[in-house]
This record gives sequence, C-alpha cells and structure tokens, in this order.
Amino acid sequence: MNLAARVRVHAALADPHRLAIVDALALGDRTPHELGALVDAPTNLLAHHLTVLEEAGLTERRVSAGDRRRRYVVLLLDRLSERLPMPVVPTGTVLFVCTHNSARSQFAAALWRRLAGGVVDSAGTDPAPRIHPAAVKAARRMGIILPAEAPKGYAAVAEHPALVVSVCDRAREVGIPFDAPALHWSIPDPVADGRADAFASAFAEISHRVDRLAASRPAA
Repeated sequence: MNLAARVRVHAALADPHRLAIVDALALGDRTPHELGALVDAPTNLLAHHLTVLEEAGLTERRVSAGDRRRRYVVLLLDRLSERLPMPVVPTGTVLFVCTHNSARSQFAAALWRRLAGGVVDSAGTDPAPRIHPAAVKAARRMGIILPAEAPKGYAAVAEHPALVVSVCDRAREVGIPFDAPALHWSIPDPVADGRADAFASAFAEISHRVDRLAASRPAA
C-alpha cells in the first residue's frame, strides 16, 4: 500500500463513528440501517462515514441477492494494516445456512470442521436434491471433501446451534428460525453464476472468513 493510500486508511479510522463501524463489521456484514442504529448516527452522517470508508478501500457495499433494494456493507480486511479487536463468539454448535444448502453453506461447514473441529452443521431454506457438482469439484481442488449426504432443511438440524452464520442474503432475509446469536456473510451465489471461477471465489472468501471466525473462539 503506497503512502497516500495508507494516509486515507488512517484518516478513515481516526473518527470514532467510523472505527465503531469497522469494529461492528469484524466478523459479519450488516445493512447501513443496522450500522446507523449501532453507532447512533443519522442517515446523512452515516452516508458520509460509509463513503469515507469506501474511498479508503476499507469497505464495499453489495447488492442483496434476495431483496435487490437492500445493501450489505462488507469489511475488506486485507486493507487493514493492524489487527482489529477480536469479538468473542459463543462456543457450541455452529450452523451455516444458505438457500439450497448445495454450495456455500457446505463449503463453510466443511472448512469449519477441518479448522476448528467441534459440532458443525449446515442447512438451507429450500434444500436442493444434491450438493452442486461444481461445488464438490471446487472443494476437492482445495483438499476438502464435501459430505455425500443430500442437502437438508432446518427441520433436520439435530443440535440447537450456539451460533448461526448465514452465507446467503436470501436465507438471512426470509428469517432464521433459531434462537441463537447470528452473523451474516454476504457471499455471491456461485450456483446462480455457474462458472468454476465463481465457485472458487466463493470458496476462497468463505475460507478467509472461517479462519477469522475460528480465531475468535475462546481457547479450549
């Protein structure tokens, strides 16, 4: 990062509202409305802060794949030169959810199982008949074998989760029927795209986020 870019980053983080926004995005994505409520900022001031963060390359806004009028603010961690405060998330079963449970939530559960161990599960609001073949191939190229079981819905989740992570905008927006803390990751749907590159990109972003989430768990 060149000097001018570093100055923009430090200037963006020097404001307490913007630093609070960055902290709030450390483990999951939020809508501008949610961020405004968290930092107690009116709409016009929040818009200014989000613009400053975007111009510094620290955040981006993604259009929801469900409600196209909605936006999610995503923190771009690779632009931060220093470690963020690490929120502590609950121990226990982690449940990853998406719409069809055929790619993104399967990636996340398999990565979590390899990295963190413990009880992990995945499910979908409208489960597909099978895990998408391109998802199986993308995971295998990265040394991950996805389970042979068919995707499942929420009713088939055996353990009540301690944490629910939605990796799909639609799944978050239709509501998640578990009384548990929740995080959201606004990951573009590789199935809708269809290209191998889209599955590889989704896998890479989920892998990065799983690493950070695992690092936030209390030591055993």
